[in-house]
Amino acid sequence: MSRPAPEPVQVVKQRRDAALEALVGHVPYFQFLGLRFDRRGDELTAILPYDDKLIGNPALPAIHGGVTAAFLEATAVIGLAWSVLWEDLESGRMDPAAVAAGALPRMPKTIDFTVDYLRTGLPRDAYARARVTRSGRRYASVRAEAWQDNRARPIAEATGHFRMPEPAECGA
Repeated sequence: MSRPAPEPVQVVKQRRDAALEALVGHVPYFQFLGLRFDRRGDELTAILPYDDKLIGNPALPAIHGGVTAAFLEATAVIGLAWSVLWEDLESGRMDPAAVAAGALPRMPKTIDFTVDYLRTGLPRDAYARARVTRSGRRYASVRAEAWQDNRARPIAEATGHFRMPEPAECGA
């Protein structure tokens, strides 16, 4: 008995990218901010493209602290959701085409989120990464870090705790 030929890597990559795009596109506020995610394997980097609407203090000018916090929380939520979704996609428990078509799992819900502002967010693009420090059936902890020109000089970092959705929970 012969095994079916593996799918071309480009097809797999396109399905994974479509699943990530569907996950991010599911939240209108992320679209308003212009958030994007660059995927390299299972690692995500969030990108907040600069826009004048993000400025909170035009005298400096500086990115609004609320925007910075939202950026970090979005990075944490998407990073956490993607880590769970990645496992389900790779194991075959979830169909990537169905996810790309909008059959999304529920997003983790924020229990608490603490932001430490370390430097002024300048009027330029910002980047962030999240690291899941604990993920269980009901609860997860995530750390996120945002920077602009130099990753070694973060503008803010955050810690969040999230309620994980039940495995059977799907939809909005």
